[in-house]
Amino acid sequence: MKRLFVLVAMVIFALSFAAIGVAQEKKEEAPSTGKKPSVYREKVVTGTATVEAIDLQNRIVTLKRADGSVFDLRVGEEAKNLPQVKVGDVVVAKYYQSIAIQVRKPEAAEATEVKETLATAKPGQKPAGTVAKQVTVTATIEKIDRKKMMATLRGPDGKVVDVKVRNPKNLENVKEGDQVVITYTEAVAVSVEKPKKK
Repeated sequence: MKRLFVLVAMVIFALSFAAIGVAQEKKEEAPSTGKKPSVYREKVVTGTATVEAIDLQNRIVTLKRADGSVFDLRVGEEAKNLPQVKVGDVVVAKYYQSIAIQVRKPEAAEATEVKETLATAKPGQKPAGTVAKQVTVTATIEKIDRKKMMATLRGPDGKVVDVKVRNPKNLENVKEGDQVVITYTEAVAVSVEKPKKK
């Protein structure tokens, strides 16, 4: 799982989103309604490149970015459907990242939960795969300094960290002893598609 995630991350880096990517960012904050605050942010970055050449024996694919630059990418054994890739195919990579923060009344002890998923193309199909990881941490608010806009959190391991609160509304209806549930999600999807007919 970790090796495949590293491979996919290398593909995304190689596609160099700075040159060819499209980023979409979404932010949401709970309105002041007397409820405990919540914050949600997500971002999606997409990049594409066209297959220029394939060296199946050495598992090297030569890709061309939209700006015309060319680079080689070594494809690991995890990509079992490499022989289905053809010159002219388009490699599409999407990187998704989100963070959700929810303040709640104390419900349970501090905890950390990690979930990982992996999905790959079926044999004979064009290579594709999705790798996702979600980490949820529950911490307790030990102290609140409203003048300095700081909150002190105690995590599951007992360690304490001071956090700067950016929006004053996020301290409304919050008190010491409340819990903060932070969920961080990261996912990468890579697919190979036939070129669109012009």
